[in-house]
Amino acid sequence: MYNGITCECDKLQEECGVFGIFSSEGAGGLARTTYYGLYALQHRGQESAGIAVAKDGGIRHHKQMGLVSEVFDDTLLDSLEGSIACGHVRYSTMGDSHVINAQPLVVKYRHGSLALAHNGNLVNAEKLREQLEQEGVIFQTSVDSEVIANLVARKDKGDILEAVRETVNCIKGAYALIIMTADRLIGVRDPNGIRPLSIGIKDGLYMLSSESCAFDTVGAKLLRDVAPGEVVVIDSGGMHSFFVKPDRADRLCIFEFIYFGRPDSVMGGKNIYMTRRRAGAKLYEEHPADADIVISVPDSGTAAAIGYSEASGIPFVEGLVKNRYVGRTFIQPKQKMREIGVALKLNVLEDMVKGKRVIMVDDSIVRGTTSRNLVRMLKNAGALEVHFRVSSPPVKHPCYFGIDTPSRDNLVGANYSVEEIRERIEADSLGYLSLEGLEEAVGETTGYCHACFSGDYPI
Repeated sequence: MYNGITCECDKLQEECGVFGIFSSEGAGGLARTTYYGLYALQHRGQESAGIAVAKDGGIRHHKQMGLVSEVFDDTLLDSLEGSIACGHVRYSTMGDSHVINAQPLVVKYRHGSLALAHNGNLVNAEKLREQLEQEGVIFQTSVDSEVIANLVARKDKGDILEAVRETVNCIKGAYALIIMTADRLIGVRDPNGIRPLSIGIKDGLYMLSSESCAFDTVGAKLLRDVAPGEVVVIDSGGMHSFFVKPDRADRLCIFEFIYFGRPDSVMGGKNIYMTRRRAGAKLYEEHPADADIVISVPDSGTAAAIGYSEASGIPFVEGLVKNRYVGRTFIQPKQKMREIGVALKLNVLEDMVKGKRVIMVDDSIVRGTTSRNLVRMLKNAGALEVHFRVSSPPVKHPCYFGIDTPSRDNLVGANYSVEEIRERIEADSLGYLSLEGLEEAVGETTGYCHACFSGDYPI
C-alpha cells in the first residue's frame, strides 16, 4: 500500500513503462505520439506519468502524479515540441510515491542535459548511492533511477556512449533504460534481459517501448527486442548498437507472460495472448475437474480460462463482470467494509453460476484474500461447487528486480501447502500449473527469470 492506495490484493504489482521516439527530420507531434504510447502502457504503472522532449540543445519536461490522461492535455502536449521525446509511467517499487520521484528524471551537468526513464530495480543501488554521497553528490529523489543518471553524468567526459558503457559495468540488477540527450535516444537493457524493451519504426521514425502494444497504438511496426546487454543508439545517422558485457544471458521475467504484459503484446517473438491460452490448456492436462462451466477472473485470467475450456470441452461463460471504470488501483474501503474492495471491481452473474459446478481460472494467487472473497461470492450466488485453477505455479519468493511483492511472510504460497491454501480460500479443489507446464506454454524451458516461483535468482 502506498499513501492509502492499494492494488489488487492477489496480484504482483507491475513495474513501470517507458517509451521513446526520435526524428532526424524534425517531425512534429512527438510528445503527442509519446502520450499515446504511454496510454498503451498505462497498465504498467498508474501512479505518475511524464514526458520529456529535446529541442535546440535543451530538454523540457512535464510530469505529475496521476494517470496519463490526467497529467496531460492538449495545451501541455502542444507546448512540448522537440525532435526527440521520451516518457514514463510509474508504479513505485523503490522510493516513495511522490511527484519528485516521477520520471523521466531530467538532469543538467557539464556536458549538457539528459533525461532518463527507467523500468526495473538495482540490487546495488544503496551501495552506489552511499559512494556517490561520500563524493559530494546531492540526491533530490529516493529512487535508484537517480543513481543511474548521476553515474552517467559523472562518467561523461565528452563521450556519452562511453559513459553509458561504464555505468552499465557499475550497476547490477534488472533494468530497461531510455536515455535522451540533446541529439540522441539511447536504449539499454540489462545483461540478463529481465526487463523488456523493444524497437519499433514508423515512416523512418525509430521508437523504443516496454511493450510492442504501444507501437500498434501509434501505427508503428515492431522491429525486434533490444537484446540482453545491448545498448541501442538512435541519432541522425540512424540506429546502431553495441554490447557492454560478453557474459550475457536471456532471463526475461516470466510474469510478463502471466500477468504484466498486455495480451496483444509480443515479447521474445511470442504473442502473450497465445501463451496464456496454451497455459490454460496445459492447466487442464495437469488439473482436470468435473464441472459444468469455466469462468475467468477478468481480465488477466480470461485467455487461460478459454484455453482450459477448449482443452476440456467444458463451456466457457462470463461468470464475473468487471467494472472497467475501476483501474488497477483504487482507494481501499475501511477495514469493516473490506469485501467492498472486491465488489467494486467484480460482480457475479448469478443466472450463469446458480446451480452450477464452476471452474474459476485466475493467473496467480499472491495473498489469497481476493481469491477467498470471489469463492464466497460465487457460492452466495448459488454455485454448487467452485474449483479454483491457477495458470502459474505458487508464488513462494519475493522479487528484487522491479516488481512489488509482499514479504515472504505474506506470500500464501510460501507458507502453506496447496491443500492448506484450498482450505483458506474455501474452494472445493485447487490446482496450480507446474513450472514445467508454464515453460512449455511459453515455448521454452530456459531463458526466463522464474525466481518468484523457484527461488533461482539470476543475480
